[in-house]
Parts: sequence; structure tokens; C-alpha cells
Amino acid sequence: MNFELYGFGPALLAGAWMTIKLALCSLALGLCLGLGGALAKTSPYRVLRLLGDAYSTMVRGVPELLWVLLIYYGSVGFVRALGESIGYPELELSAFSAGVLALGLCFGAYATEVFRGALLAIPRGHREAGLALGLSRPRILFRLVLPQMWRIAIPGLGNLFMILMKDTALVSVVGLEEVMRTAQVAVTSSKQPFTFFMVAACIYLTLTVLSMLALHAFEKRANRGFSRSAA
Repeated sequence: MNFELYGFGPALLAGAWMTIKLALCSLALGLCLGLGGALAKTSPYRVLRLLGDAYSTMVRGVPELLWVLLIYYGSVGFVRALGESIGYPELELSAFSAGVLALGLCFGAYATEVFRGALLAIPRGHREAGLALGLSRPRILFRLVLPQMWRIAIPGLGNLFMILMKDTALVSVVGLEEVMRTAQVAVTSSKQPFTFFMVAACIYLTLTVLSMLALHAFEKRANRGFSRSAA
């Protein structure tokens, strides 16, 4: 079994770094979309609830790979027209940007349900207590509701991030030089598929283990005050 990398070691490391950047940027976008979707679905306003339901249902009903292709190829005409209107006819959406939008959109749809469940798990009396103390609704949201919501949502979000980390491989179909794309190029050049796909698997496994350790630390920190009060 030969694990000679044929000079592709630096390229694989660069691909791993690209995968990390893609996952983290998609996570940031997805958390914003997920929180907004959850607040919309738990809103007292029917229009917002319908918008939240439409977002989570439509996005989750289409495979992530199709979202990558739709956003990357579907945006070509729009971005070109926008570039021409502002004097930059060469403007185009990069594979990285398309990947962030697609993966962030999908992550946000699933995170919407995680956040929604966490919001519903917070006792209603906490909000009523905040109102009784004279706190405004935005202050109640940011000082009472969201801190408790994060503690409840972290395990579910951690599972979604594990899936997101592996879904970054889907962006290779539009030419982004992440781990999977680099491995495929190396296989084509060296004719050693097992070697490079095994290396790619080890990279994803390493990133997953590191992510699990980080999520465990976040979860432990989020539960720190709660654990003391429960004891």
C-alpha cells in the first residue's frame, strides 16, 4: 500500500484550509438565517410564520447538491447584468461564494428547526417575568431568551455542523479547490485513487474530531452556570 503523495501534499493542505474557510463562512451565514427563520416561525404574526415555514420547507425539500448548482449557474445572468449596470461587466459569482450561499442556505433551514425547538423549550414564565420587571421585548430577547436558547440548541447545531463539514465536498462540482477537488485532481494525475481518497478521508475525519472537541468545549461553557444551579 503506497502512500506517496507525488508532490500533492501542499495542495491537499491548501484544500483542507479552503474546506475550513468554506465550512466556517457557511456556518456564520446559516446561523443568521436559522435564527431569523426560528424567530419568524415563532412570531405572533401569521405572515412571518408563513415565510419561515416556506423557507425551511422549500430548502430542505431540495438536495444540497442541487442548491449548489442552482445558485452557481443560476446567478450567472443576474450577476453579469448587475456588473454591467455598475460598470463592472466582468463581475461574476465565485465558486467559493456560491458554495457559502448554498451551504449556508441549507444549514440555516435545518438550524431553523433546532432554534425553534430551543425557543419553545424556554418556559413562558421567563418572558412574563421580564415584562413584569419592566424590560422591553428586545431586551428580554437578548438578555433572557437567546442565552438560554443557545445552551439548548448547541447539541443539535453541533450535529448539523458535522454534516456541513462533509457537505463542503459538494462544492467541488463547480471547481472549488477544496479537499475533494484536490484529491480528484491528484487521482487523475497519479492514477492512485485509493491513496488520495484515503488521505481525503483522513483529513475529513481529523476536521470532524477537532470540531467535536471545539463543540464539546462550547457546550461545557454554555452549561457551566446551569450545572451549578442544578447542583
